[in-house]
Amino acid sequence: MAYTIIINSSSDLPQEIVNQFQLRVAPLKFVINNVIFPNYLDYRNLPVKDFYQRLRNGEMATTSQLNTVEYEELIQEEFDKGKDVLILSFSSALSGSYNSARLAVEAMSDKKQKVLLVDTKAASLGEGLLIYLAALKQKEGKSIDEVYQYVEDTKLHIAHWFTVDDLMFLKRGGRVSGASAIMGSILSIKPVLHVDNEGRLIPRLKVMGRKKAIQSLVDKVKETVDTSISNVVFISHADDEEAALMAKGKIEALDLGLEVKIVHYIGPVIGAHSGPGTIAVFFTATHR
Repeated sequence: MAYTIIINSSSDLPQEIVNQFQLRVAPLKFVINNVIFPNYLDYRNLPVKDFYQRLRNGEMATTSQLNTVEYEELIQEEFDKGKDVLILSFSSALSGSYNSARLAVEAMSDKKQKVLLVDTKAASLGEGLLIYLAALKQKEGKSIDEVYQYVEDTKLHIAHWFTVDDLMFLKRGGRVSGASAIMGSILSIKPVLHVDNEGRLIPRLKVMGRKKAIQSLVDKVKETVDTSISNVVFISHADDEEAALMAKGKIEALDLGLEVKIVHYIGPVIGAHSGPGTIAVFFTATHR
């Protein structure tokens, strides 16, 4: 039976990839000045550059998850088309959206059609890379069960490495202390973080200066990349395309046969927590 892959907007995929693979997007939401914006991947409600300018101007953004009813409605719409459903969810360690999806799946388990759910343990274009690889498998003609198993087998090989430009956004999210954020900003210390096997954001390194931080991301690619899974690399940025292209050039210069296929924005749901200037690289690795 035909099936639809439902994804979250936290995956930060370009809209053209969504269109190419006929993916269904379940949008999370972000809030600025008490105005709620559904986070569609084409940024139809608020242009992404405007979002980051508002953050730079001092406005605060928060985010909210999907609820169970919203997931049930999405699933039912696909069932009404005669399709099964595979949901690839934003990391359960970073959002309650996975639990909402789980409850929706349980509520609809008595239907004739099939609905399967994966906690990707991933975020931003790491989540997007896993979705992209799954969509390729679907396009090859793999069944919903085969793609489900592929995603489960592959998800902990999706490496996420990133650096932020403004520590105050990590402070607001409880990732660093207030004192560390202030001293780090004064000394131009840039943290390098990754997403671990539980799907959590974990600080790993502290380096002096922006260029060294970006080089650290490239070094992680060189150390752990596994091209036997895929040679594709995705890069995301929070309104700093110049730095993202610098990372792209350095990764291509490794001469490892890697293809930096996507350089794209970090959307508002992730950017609200990481802040302007964040740079992230995503690739398949021997381990996260």
